[in-house]
Amino acid sequence: MATTETGRKNFLKKMGGRKTSSRSADEMSFIDHLEALRWHIARAVLAWLVATIIIFIKIDWIFDNVIMAPARPEFITYGGLCNLGHNLHLGDAFCMPPVKISFLINTVSGSFMSAISIAMTGGVVLAFPYIFWELWRFIKPALSPKEIRYSRGSIFWVTLCFVLGGAFGYYLLAPFTFNFLGNFKLGTAGVYEYKPTLDDYIDTINNIILGCGIAFELPILAFVLAKIGLISAKFLRTYRKYAFVIILIIAAVITPSPDWTSQALVSLPLLLLYEISVWIVKKVDKQREKDEKEWS
Repeated sequence: MATTETGRKNFLKKMGGRKTSSRSADEMSFIDHLEALRWHIARAVLAWLVATIIIFIKIDWIFDNVIMAPARPEFITYGGLCNLGHNLHLGDAFCMPPVKISFLINTVSGSFMSAISIAMTGGVVLAFPYIFWELWRFIKPALSPKEIRYSRGSIFWVTLCFVLGGAFGYYLLAPFTFNFLGNFKLGTAGVYEYKPTLDDYIDTINNIILGCGIAFELPILAFVLAKIGLISAKFLRTYRKYAFVIILIIAAVITPSPDWTSQALVSLPLLLLYEISVWIVKKVDKQREKDEKEWS
C-alpha cells in the first residue's frame, strides 16, 4: 500500500504537483502514452523523409544501376545461374533467354512520379532499421526484464530478415518475373509491340522487394506470437497443411508472373521459413515449460 502511495505521489510530482484523482492520473498516463507514440511516429517519418530525399538526390544513378538492372540481359543473376548450371554439369538448364525491355511513359508527369515512387520505396528500405528501432523503443517500457532479455538482438534479426527477403526478391524473383513476362508472346502474327509503361515496371519491382521483405519476417512473427502464448509448435504442426496452402496463395500474390517457376521460387523459401518458425516456437515452448517448473 505504501509503495502504491509513493508511486502516486511521484506521478503527481511529475505532473507539476497538481492534486488530482486516481482516475485523472490514469487518464493522463494514457495521454502520455499517446504523446510518446506521436513522437516515435514523428521521428520514424522524419527518418523516412531524410532517406527518401537522399535517394531522390541520387535518383539517376539508382534508376540506371539498381531499378533497371533486373530488366537487362547483363544482370548478374542471369550469368550467375547459367554458370551454376554449367558447373553442376546440367548444361543450359539454368540459363534464361536474354531479355531487353523498353518502357513507355504516356503521361506528362510520368518521369517525375516514377522518381517519387522509387525514392519513397527506397526510403522505407533504407530507414527500416531506424523505423523498427523507434517501434521497439515504444514497446520496450511495457516489457518485463525477462521479456527484454529474450528480445535482445531483435532489431538485428528483424532487419536481417527484411534485407534477406528484399535481396531474394531483387536478385532472384524479379529476374525470373521480368524474363518470363518479357519473353512471353501472345499469338504468332506479331501484330503488337511489347512496350510496358515505366510506372507499371516500377510498381512491380517495388511490390516484389517489399513483399518478399515482409514475407521473410515469418520466423520473427512466429517467435513473438509464441512468446505471448498465441501459438505453439503443436499448433503449427497440426495446421501445417493449411499453412502450406496459404503460402502458395501468398506466393501467387507476390509473383506478378503466372509461370510456375516464379511461384515455386517464392513458395519454397517460405515453406522453409515456416519450418524454421516451427523449430523456433518449439524452443520457446521448451523454455516456457522450464520456467513453469522453476516457478512451481
